[in-house]
Amino acid sequence: MRRAALTTLLALLLPIAAYAHAFPDRSRPRVGATVKTAPHHVRIWFDAGLEALFCSLTVKNAAGQVVSEGRGHVVSGSHDRLLETTVKPLAPGKYRVYWSVVAVDGHHTEGHYMFRVGG
Repeated sequence: MRRAALTTLLALLLPIAAYAHAFPDRSRPRVGATVKTAPHHVRIWFDAGLEALFCSLTVKNAAGQVVSEGRGHVVSGSHDRLLETTVKPLAPGKYRVYWSVVAVDGHHTEGHYMFRVGG
């Protein structure tokens, strides 16, 4: 009886573990925000640890030109949950952030969001 209960419990928990992907928890600048001062960095915090080797963060202007430097990196000492990139000096306008990550459990997620600089 006890073994059957344990087996049932494990069967219920396994599907939860299989869907453990890393998703953004918050970002700076925030999703859809208009900021008065251009940021020097774009940062996204995730809800799970990231595999640094397989993560990237790119920022593009309205013309589609890359304005970030490098491919971004996972910040050490952040429990491997913070992805960051440095951006060139940004003029007023619309920018789109593209992220792609692999969580420590091996699952890939990606997405994008927009922010504006200026009024």
